[in-house]
Amino acid sequence: MEINLSILFSIAALAVALVLILAAAELFTNGIEWLGQKLQLSEGVVGSVLAAVGTALPETLIPIVAVLIGKDQASHEVGIGAIAGAPFMLTTLTMSVCGCAIWIFTRQGKREAQLSINKTILSRDLSFFIAAYSIALAGTMARDMLVLRQVLSVGLLCLYVWYLKKTFAHEGEVGSAPEHLHFEKLLKTGTSLTIIILQVISGLIGIFIGAAVFVDHTKIIASAVDIPGVILALIIAPVATELPEKFNSVIWVRNKKDTLALGNITGALVFQSCFPVAFGLAFTHWDLGFGTLFSGIVAISCASFYLILIRRDQLRFQHLLTGSLFYLLTVSGLLYMHLTD
Repeated sequence: MEINLSILFSIAALAVALVLILAAAELFTNGIEWLGQKLQLSEGVVGSVLAAVGTALPETLIPIVAVLIGKDQASHEVGIGAIAGAPFMLTTLTMSVCGCAIWIFTRQGKREAQLSINKTILSRDLSFFIAAYSIALAGTMARDMLVLRQVLSVGLLCLYVWYLKKTFAHEGEVGSAPEHLHFEKLLKTGTSLTIIILQVISGLIGIFIGAAVFVDHTKIIASAVDIPGVILALIIAPVATELPEKFNSVIWVRNKKDTLALGNITGALVFQSCFPVAFGLAFTHWDLGFGTLFSGIVAISCASFYLILIRRDQLRFQHLLTGSLFYLLTVSGLLYMHLTD
């Protein structure tokens, strides 16, 4: 009875956390668009850098903390699983959520089914991700060569700097501003840079608190049903930390700002395949198991699929929905392997 009550409490906490995340995501997306307007930044910079890094930064700490605090083999496995789980989840389940949101909003008459995207921005993001994450997966062959892994780590950081340079250099259009800044309407102030930054920071704090509560109670539920640490790190933790924050993309999809919506995901992919992976290569043994490697191959395959369609002007919301199929097949396979081991 005690366990059941604990699980029920955790489920209720998850619901409250999701509401907080949704409200904070609305604050953040509204504020980040106004920040882009104020600084005259292109949609590529706003979506792929400001929004992507801003929301990806909190959960990036999870594998770092797991490795630095717990220096044993199990902690390293959890850290590696969390690092590898994020790109897998983003390329499959998160893309599918965006596709599903487009379908729902289209049926409700709030937008058209056709995607309106900037090919250059999304193609660049996916190309950098595929290159960086391929290096990450290949790095497992250097698991016994610390110096080589450290060189690869520095290389990935340099690759992200190059990505930033190309993103800021791209002369894309400045996106249209929302009708009003939420804090301006609430506090009856002007849309000064200070108020905009205050709203963005408030949104980030709300997302971080909501995600932290979500992660804690997801772990409680996982522990109650006896899910092993590696499965938790590779599958459940990324869903808990990444997916809720990507409600930013759902909000942008609703507002017909598809470049911002998908750029938020593809920009996060580049960040997650560079910074956390660079840390993993330098500070863990980086001995990727079969499940981790396979999830990485699926992530790169899905990204390549989207990239080809984007370059051919053929990407549709139906293609994004296929991500959920790849996610379910991969997760089912990993769970089956665990149960039959």
